[in-house]
Amino acid sequence: MSNKPEKNIEQFIREDGRFPLEAVQFVREALHHAVEKYHPDPSGPSGQRHVSGAQLCEGIREVAMKRWGLMARPVLHRWNITTTRDFGEIVFLLVSNGWLQKESSDNIDDFNDVYDFAEVFEHSFEMPLGD
Repeated sequence: MSNKPEKNIEQFIREDGRFPLEAVQFVREALHHAVEKYHPDPSGPSGQRHVSGAQLCEGIREVAMKRWGLMARPVLHRWNITTTRDFGEIVFLLVSNGWLQKESSDNIDDFNDVYDFAEVFEHSFEMPLGD
């Protein structure tokens, strides 16, 4: 397989049709957040910059809550993302089109039921206190 993806992101996202481009861009951004959170030293071996499905889901949750607060769940729902499995579907869509790499142990099932959207995006939300 070549290092350069054959299709641009817009093209394969449109062909796939499950998620809008904004959702894919958001997951990619949250992936960078998760990598920085779990592997802040970029000088380490490249394999040590890998994050698990659960770690990525946690990074996505953090970015979504910071950006949208209580509106995170409706925003994700508008993008056809209703479970953590959907994050995995986006990740593996990027992998299958050459935009991300995976470890041999990575599996789409790593994204199954990592957390419940109602619990993490609604019930556990805390308003930040002002100074």
